[in-house]
Amino acid sequence: MQKNEIFRLTAEKLGADMEGICRLNGVPVFVPGMLPGEEADVRIVKTEKRYAFGRMEAPPAVPSPERRDPGCPVYPRCGGCTCRHMNYAATLEGKRLQVQDCFERIGGIRLEIPPVLGMENPLSYRNKTSLPCGGSTTDPVLGFYAPRSHAVIPAAQCPNAMPPAGEIARCFLNWMKSFRMEPYREDTHTGLIRHLVIRVNREGKSMVTVAANGSRLPHAEELASALKRLGTESLWLNENKERTNVILSGYFHLIYGRETLPDTLCGLRFELSPASFFQVNPAQTEKLYDTALQFANLQSHETVCDVYCGAGTITLAAARHCASAAGIEIVPAAVENARRNAERNGIRNTVFHAGPAEILLPRLVRDGLRCDAVFVDPPRKGLEPAVIRAVAEANPSRVVYVSCNPATLARDAALFLEAGYRTVRAQPVDMFCWTSGIETVALLEPAGKE
Repeated sequence: MQKNEIFRLTAEKLGADMEGICRLNGVPVFVPGMLPGEEADVRIVKTEKRYAFGRMEAPPAVPSPERRDPGCPVYPRCGGCTCRHMNYAATLEGKRLQVQDCFERIGGIRLEIPPVLGMENPLSYRNKTSLPCGGSTTDPVLGFYAPRSHAVIPAAQCPNAMPPAGEIARCFLNWMKSFRMEPYREDTHTGLIRHLVIRVNREGKSMVTVAANGSRLPHAEELASALKRLGTESLWLNENKERTNVILSGYFHLIYGRETLPDTLCGLRFELSPASFFQVNPAQTEKLYDTALQFANLQSHETVCDVYCGAGTITLAAARHCASAAGIEIVPAAVENARRNAERNGIRNTVFHAGPAEILLPRLVRDGLRCDAVFVDPPRKGLEPAVIRAVAEANPSRVVYVSCNPATLARDAALFLEAGYRTVRAQPVDMFCWTSGIETVALLEPAGKE
């Protein structure tokens, strides 16, 4: 098998990125856009020792019954989605099989994974949209980066974004054209406008942040006036003059409006700043957290620890069902947000600790921390072994693991088994519709418990 050779291949199943997996002389060939059962001419575009990547030369002669019109004019050139060419039910089944495969192949755990909890209407679900700016002074564009590049694909109107994000993006582009605002260029580190970040709450009100390669935004009054007509409650300038791929720096300047955007989640009220972390799909987040709370089955006399608590959403939701809840988070600003959120919602049985979980949790356990239930919601890399050991030493009767990466979840489930905790059940939730991303809630209990 050589680069640029063409072979007639048949896809057997879906991979972790929702690409078709074919086999050529026993070697897996990953082909984006190909569905199981489809046959197509595939050009080899890259080879590795144990696998290869291919590209369909033309659509399959006999398309899968699961194939559909993507419903987006820039798919798949835009790198935001990976499976809009499939019907929604097929994406959910693909994600379910991915979770089950990870448990078996990586964790050595046989677990029957139930159907994924999907959305009733998987459109307009994202409450935050970050659009890089490209093009030229006379013809600026907003969109998303093409896969594996920083070429901006124009996509100001994203079908995944909550309204009025599309209107705001078009309004911003008109402002850029009217005043000849120069888009930022990474190669020369010139130009002003880097990103437009739009956050929308469940009432349709918005907060807009302009990430700029400068300390001021010319003609900001004209922009503010146009945005106000679209329900924008605040406009921020983020001063980002570094040569970096990071969208937002730590330097924010309020141009007009209120400093925070109010929103609700799980019956709790939150005030969001431009830098606040908040789950992007509120409807599915409520399903995710409801599942986590169901798995925990908290009682009014129990104590809870929430590791990687962020701004305290799970901690506060759990605190309403137990005697006390403690949250641990490495980001000090998030901890301060969690404390304010507890006060804002009149929740007084919580305490929050700032520090790395792998250092702070073992210290708290050595100092006598014991829990009836522990929630962990780590980043994609999963848990540090020190956290797993400390959780086991805290001796909870339930561990609820909320994961955004089934591979590291399965790896950690195997480590928990070594520490005396077995995985009892798992429930995937589709937080990021039309992408390969999948959230999973897993319940672990002491291995000796019947």
